[in-house]
Amino acid sequence: MHLYDVPLLFALIGLALYVVLGGADFGAGFWQLAAGRGERAERVREHAHVSMAPVWEANHVWLVFVLVVMWTSYPEAFASIASTLSIPLFAAAVGIIFRGAAYALRSGTSSARELRLVDTAFSLASILTPFALGTVVGGIASGRVPVGNAQGDPWTSWLNATSIAIGVLAVALSAYMAAVYLAADAVRTGDDELERSFRVRALGAGLVAGAAAAAGLIVVRSDVRELFDALVSGGGLAALIVSALAGVATLVLVAGRRYEPARYSAALAVAAVIAGWAIAQSPALLPGALTVEQAAASHDTLVATTIAVLGGAVVLFPSLALLFTLTLRGRLGEDHGGGADGPAGAAAPTLRALAPTREGLLARLSIAFAIAGFGFLTVADAGWAHAIGVPCLMLCALLGFRAAVTLDQPERG
Repeated sequence: MHLYDVPLLFALIGLALYVVLGGADFGAGFWQLAAGRGERAERVREHAHVSMAPVWEANHVWLVFVLVVMWTSYPEAFASIASTLSIPLFAAAVGIIFRGAAYALRSGTSSARELRLVDTAFSLASILTPFALGTVVGGIASGRVPVGNAQGDPWTSWLNATSIAIGVLAVALSAYMAAVYLAADAVRTGDDELERSFRVRALGAGLVAGAAAAAGLIVVRSDVRELFDALVSGGGLAALIVSALAGVATLVLVAGRRYEPARYSAALAVAAVIAGWAIAQSPALLPGALTVEQAAASHDTLVATTIAVLGGAVVLFPSLALLFTLTLRGRLGEDHGGGADGPAGAAAPTLRALAPTREGLLARLSIAFAIAGFGFLTVADAGWAHAIGVPCLMLCALLGFRAAVTLDQPERG
């Protein structure tokens, strides 16, 4: 692997996480639309809403991450994609905005009719966004994005057989993952009726997603034979086999009501599809137009991006891990005693951070590394100083996060 491949690897990991996590949020909107009417349908919609409430906004971090890494590390390719595929990208952005607005407005509805309208807008946006993003992937994979500003056709670049097939597959995969996740959440909340309902949905959506994937391969064979040949040979074939096996394993696990491992096998099945696409298209970034090496930014930019991503990961991954751990355990928002305005909620953590304890030492070390990192990176100009400053800031973030988690725990005794 070369340095110019590293940011692309980061972007692909971010894309896989966005599809697995954000995709499940979009799928929840699909099930809200398909719930129908009546008291049972309202329970389905409310369950979907409550399940994704703590994480839906955090999941969009990955989309922002992918966009920033791509336009920083591969500016020419990013400009070509964004200009040629501006229509589906705009549609996806509109869907994301409408989802966010509908989510915020939902709590302010004053009648059942208003609630239905808001939920319908949310659901339609949840279908539009993954479909539009899927057509973007199809346009890139099928070689319909030439190099240059708006050099490709603004309509046929994404309104073609491959793009539509991938758009439909994106919606199907979102619904499939959401059903698995929502069935698991229903078990956690002890709602047997919703568990049975989403179990049936998960099994059905898994079969539909598998059929959509198989149909997509047939479409790609007819439309982009070179991509199809790469998908069914070498590393591309291995990724597809992993995806198929993980998909079958998910269905078996869901049928046996083993939802927690089914979450991970479903995520693996979807992530393997992205890996297969990346392997089949390699070393091209824009097939028929630009390789990864040709698209890469300067050496200094690639180094800076790599350092920034690794440094940010020190903060991002532990934070998201804590969020999802608390959510899946049903502990998010628990009151551990002592209100936020009382002595146990406000004064105690502050005093503990200053006290000569282990957590106090972590907090003070974090502050010290922040000062050192700032000095080495901004005051000093030498390369050796910058090499010291970067790990100092990483240690600042790591120790600060650890101190914050420790201080948040109730005191023993």
